[in-house]
Amino acid sequence: MEQENKVQWIYSSRGNEELEERYDQWAQDYDADLERDYKWQGPEVAAEFFAKYVPKEARILDAGAGTGLVGVVLTKKGYRDIAAMDLSTGMLEEARKKNVYREFHQMVMGETLDFPTDFFDSTISIGVLTVGHAPASSLDELVRVTRPGGYIVFSLRPDVYEGSGFKEKMIGLENNGKWKLVEASEKKQVLPRGEPDVFHQIWVYRVI
Repeated sequence: MEQENKVQWIYSSRGNEELEERYDQWAQDYDADLERDYKWQGPEVAAEFFAKYVPKEARILDAGAGTGLVGVVLTKKGYRDIAAMDLSTGMLEEARKKNVYREFHQMVMGETLDFPTDFFDSTISIGVLTVGHAPASSLDELVRVTRPGGYIVFSLRPDVYEGSGFKEKMIGLENNGKWKLVEASEKKQVLPRGEPDVFHQIWVYRVI
């Protein structure tokens, strides 16, 4: 497959089973491909926002951890108690090699997560709430497993925010007293080489 088509190939997955299979196939080359062909900057950009609000001793869920690129950046910032969760066992195996997570969980965003309520101090989810991936309903479970007072930091494409039910879900959760918006970033170009016309925003919410 042509390198520049891999992200579109992932986006076109028909359901979670195919998405998992495709990530399993891509896992070993994922980091190198993103660096060389896309210059993926999402983890670094998101971690700057995360570190503004979340103390270093926090118990953190990396929801949709993939190969652990977010965990690497957070560890460099002094975070130590991070759990990796992803639907792809192949991606989690790559994340294990980085030695930045305390634990690993194979779970699917959009389904009920096998964590107790209020279990994590804060949650981060980068590059996961996007085309063909986790649905807007995923946010309900991220709120449930994050304790009151904790933060949820995630990236979201503006077109996905407007057109895939995220805007309505995010406003609904706020109106229902589940969380409160703390900060939303400007639109940022985080795949400058592979998708220069695609932008993301970082959203920060505080769970109530």
